[in-house]
Amino acid sequence: MHTPLCRHAEGEPTEYAAQAARVGLTEIGFTEHAPMPGDDFDDWRMLERDLDLYIEKIDQAAVENPSVTVRKSLEIDFVPGYEEWMRDLAKRCKWDYLIVSVHYLGGKWSFDHPNHRDSWNGRDINAAWAEYYELLRQSAALGVFDIIGHCDLIKVFGDKPSADCAAMWRPFLEEVKRQDIAIEINTNGLNKPCGEMYPSPALLEMAAKIGVGLTFGSDAHRPGRVGEQFDQAIALAKRSGFTHHRRFAGGQYESVPF
Repeated sequence: MHTPLCRHAEGEPTEYAAQAARVGLTEIGFTEHAPMPGDDFDDWRMLERDLDLYIEKIDQAAVENPSVTVRKSLEIDFVPGYEEWMRDLAKRCKWDYLIVSVHYLGGKWSFDHPNHRDSWNGRDINAAWAEYYELLRQSAALGVFDIIGHCDLIKVFGDKPSADCAAMWRPFLEEVKRQDIAIEINTNGLNKPCGEMYPSPALLEMAAKIGVGLTFGSDAHRPGRVGEQFDQAIALAKRSGFTHHRRFAGGQYESVPF
């Protein structure tokens, strides 16, 4: 979940925590878009100077909503060449977990930005998907992260490859398994043009067979979406073959049966 510090979300963390309590959640985590070096990298992430304020806001949410356990995290972008920056961010705080996501291909092509739909025109979709899953594989192999975020975000606008998706998925998921990290079911895909949770049922079925970990996220950018469609997400996980999900605290996970 996010905060206004990313410059494209609404509502304070304490409002998200209050909504979590209303919908019956007892534990939540905030995973703001982490800074990149330089404030001009893009315009949709937290600035480095706001990291301390971010932690203060999360602590405030926990104090004001004592019935909800509030975890601290970041959603860090994997961009080749910035590995040391990612390692440094991981040391800035005693994070409960860290999510890694891929939002950029070919250096700085922001392929999922809602204002960049036309940037897909003329693209080689098969090549884009192959690059996306290779970057996700590399992000898992880095050994820094606990969760891979929305691991088929590439489908956001409905651009699907003609190539074999399973051949792209398997090396990535096998690396996730080797690193003993998790993927998430992210319900926010239902609000996007693809109209489907991330990731697809077929990817989830492969992940379950390989034995990777699983978590759940609403990717909420406003309080009303906290825990959105979690009943559907849990049903999807069970249909896909998962029997457990992971909870995180202090960088360690607990595997919890459904």
